[in-house]
Amino acid sequence: MIGNELIHLVPADVSLAGSLADYYIRNREFLREFEPAREESFFTQDHQRGILEGEVRAREEQRGYRFYICPVEEPGRIIGNIGLNNVVWGAFRSCFLGYKLDKDYINRGYMTMAVNLVTDYAFRELKLHRIEGNIMPKNKRSLRVLEKCGYENEGLAKYYLNINGAWEDHIHMVKLNFAMHANSEK
Repeated sequence: MIGNELIHLVPADVSLAGSLADYYIRNREFLREFEPAREESFFTQDHQRGILEGEVRAREEQRGYRFYICPVEEPGRIIGNIGLNNVVWGAFRSCFLGYKLDKDYINRGYMTMAVNLVTDYAFRELKLHRIEGNIMPKNKRSLRVLEKCGYENEGLAKYYLNINGAWEDHIHMVKLNFAMHANSEK
């Protein structure tokens, strides 16, 4: 587990299925504008258990690292998640960052904390070189989080993802692990 005085980032585990289903039910309408269309079964504990099983396998295979955000004062309550997805090793050592937060916890600094914590984990523990986050231009709060965490805009990806039935442009935000450059010349 990773954390600070306000939040814990709990690694994916099937025991979280009930809390995760509750999170998605509470945030169904709020997240609709930022996510793919969801079938009704997505909001069940059984479906979430299957997702968690896949996330546990991804971690074991070093392909992805999903964490669930829980407030220290409510350790059993999931208020969001953050993940290092599609990890590529070898010469690339890169991944995609994805995250979401409960509607009742936005604008409190929780996601900025979570991004900083997971970025530090990716760079220090996993020794990744590059983290890429792709954000819809209309999602100003999310863009601001990555800016505060030192991610830089590398351009616009046209029609990047199908979100809620429409192909949406995304701003490509990146953070590099410059500590890996200490002994290399450009």
